[in-house]
Amino acid sequence: MMTEHAIELHQEDAQIFVPDGVAEDAALARTTHLAVGAHQDDLEIMAIDGILQCFKRSERWFTGVVVTDGKGSPRKDTYADYDDDAMGKVRTEEQKKAAVLGEFSAQILLDFPSSIVKERTNEDVVQDLVALFRSCRPEIVYTHNLADKHSTHVAVALDVIAALRQLPVEEQPAALYGCEVWRDLDWLVDDFKVSFDVSEHQDLQAALLSVFDSQIAGGKHYDLAAMGRRRAHATFSESHATDEAEGFVFAMDLTPLIRSAELTPAGYVAGLIHNFTNDVVRRIDGLNRL
Repeated sequence: MMTEHAIELHQEDAQIFVPDGVAEDAALARTTHLAVGAHQDDLEIMAIDGILQCFKRSERWFTGVVVTDGKGSPRKDTYADYDDDAMGKVRTEEQKKAAVLGEFSAQILLDFPSSIVKERTNEDVVQDLVALFRSCRPEIVYTHNLADKHSTHVAVALDVIAALRQLPVEEQPAALYGCEVWRDLDWLVDDFKVSFDVSEHQDLQAALLSVFDSQIAGGKHYDLAAMGRRRAHATFSESHATDEAEGFVFAMDLTPLIRSAELTPAGYVAGLIHNFTNDVVRRIDGLNRL
């Protein structure tokens, strides 16, 4: 267990990187917006609202948390011959570059293998997150949405909820948002959809995504896809009005799941899907002449 950091983390190679060089405890304590993602580059895709909310604003600070070690990512071209350890190092360095570019308060790399993250009897990830939340005391937290189709993403979101439930209400964030990566959230009924206007700093957004060359050169154009999705959301979010934003990111509000242990994650999301079903059926029934 590491002891030289401001907080103890379970993985030997876990890191706390502070781009502007202030003490780790100070960097964590000034955090106002925090995002927990499964993989390197997830933060820049799903939590761009938090990054933009804090960019160039001295009273707000964004801290990113990446849970896995990045060793299992696909690779080709330049990275085709990299073994898992080499790939993990590349992805770690890319994430640090993004933290510098986005002027993060801190970038935490928990360095867990994906297999451990998905192992539901292991509490190490949850314990690390509890320690981070207690040190950072963020106002807003972003993570993956519970309808994401990537199992590691869903496991991370569940661990975030489990960690936040361990905190007293006065130490919990004002909001927890589950954001888009491996499944869009345009299907959420508008009354239950959180829409983040991410029109600002389009060049910064593109640059943050482009930092992850190991993914782009490796055959996954997350840079083009994420920017395109944001633009598409801005256009298709409203059928009877002209575009009012250059980009939207959608999220589901997961805050009720940290306020009440009576709510189950599966039941909560099933309710959101039921709302969507009702909306579709109601519209068809209202127009049906068959």
